[in-house]
Amino acid sequence: MILPPHLTVRGGHLHIGEHDAVDLVERFGTPLYVTDDARIRRNFRRLSGALITHYPEVRVLYAAKANGNLAILRTLASMGAGADVFSAGELALALSAGMRPDRLLFNGSSKSPSDLALAVETGVRVSVDSIDELQHLERAAGEAGTTVDIAFRVNPAIDVPTHPKIATGLATSKFGIPADEILNAYRHALAAEHINPVGIHCHIGSQILDVEPFAREVEVLIEVTRDLIDIGVDLSFIDIGGGLGIPYRRETDRAPTPEDYAGAVMPVFLRGIHELGIEPELWVEPGRWLVADSTILLARVNSVKIAHKAFANIDAGFNLLARPVMYDSYHEVVAGNKADMPAVREYTIAGPICETGDILAEDRMLPDLVAGDIIAVLDAGAYGFAMSSQYNSRPRCAEVILSGEEAALMRRAETIDDLVALMEVPPWQA
Repeated sequence: MILPPHLTVRGGHLHIGEHDAVDLVERFGTPLYVTDDARIRRNFRRLSGALITHYPEVRVLYAAKANGNLAILRTLASMGAGADVFSAGELALALSAGMRPDRLLFNGSSKSPSDLALAVETGVRVSVDSIDELQHLERAAGEAGTTVDIAFRVNPAIDVPTHPKIATGLATSKFGIPADEILNAYRHALAAEHINPVGIHCHIGSQILDVEPFAREVEVLIEVTRDLIDIGVDLSFIDIGGGLGIPYRRETDRAPTPEDYAGAVMPVFLRGIHELGIEPELWVEPGRWLVADSTILLARVNSVKIAHKAFANIDAGFNLLARPVMYDSYHEVVAGNKADMPAVREYTIAGPICETGDILAEDRMLPDLVAGDIIAVLDAGAYGFAMSSQYNSRPRCAEVILSGEEAALMRRAETIDDLVALMEVPPWQA
């Protein structure tokens, strides 16, 4: 198995950064998410650097939905990142992490009146998804006596090679306004008293392993921008979203590098803005590429069962990592305490949830496993804990962050008391 550089095998154990995975579970228990802060910083520097080499006016907005832990947001804020936020909660966390309002974009196709009022109150830019939403935002800004900077989200009708549930630029997607209708939306914005259209926004999907769709997306945005200039819109930014994928199967996946990505999109972008005579900022919204490989999920084997196949039953299931059951996603697994031992048996890694589909990894060659062994699920930093639940009334696990030789909780494990803390006894049951 090919490991990313911050994961190593030493003394028979898997290490993340400077830390032995076995020592971490002995200290913090299982299940356990573990994140290497240095890996996030390295990923940010590489991705932003690949783009800035071509054009200095680049702004990186982290897709906060990928992993919204405050410690991770603080790391990225310290690197100069802003955030693409999808809720009042993500907005509050981004601001708490030290991200400036002018480095945030409030995105989403179904913002509530309270969401729009909060955007007005905090002064963040809004990516507007419909004319109906524009009218609600105009009303909220008018009541506050202020003006809101906006972009419209364009639906470019681009098919991309990814799972259909994370392809967001399809003509049939719930996201965005069709490109052939977008001029009308901007005309409405120009006529509104409390709206200032300053940008254009697009996002075509997630976990994309081909750079060509990103180039086509930029071509669509440049053509729309050409028309917007003709009707008097002065764009200060063009936001091309995120979606760059990672190699979950490192031995077979051919994932583009940040340099490949920049080499595909930047010539199209630069040629377009030079022809139009404008110098807008380029905004990008990476999530998965920044944080996915920074994190492993550690779990303990509860039991081994030999039935029609060999099952290793662990204490983490789709309550903590939903991607395999939701998207049929693949994650590499390592026997953390037997990382240098030969793989001799095929195991299916099953979780404790009362669902047949609670399988985190199917038919993987591993060393002989027994109860008490440690399983590490790799590349769990994006859409891992962020999509977790308390299904089967299972408290969610702790999250640990590493910095050099230091390790600290960035979220404590929930308890049974936490499960019932928000529940109320109706008066007729008291």
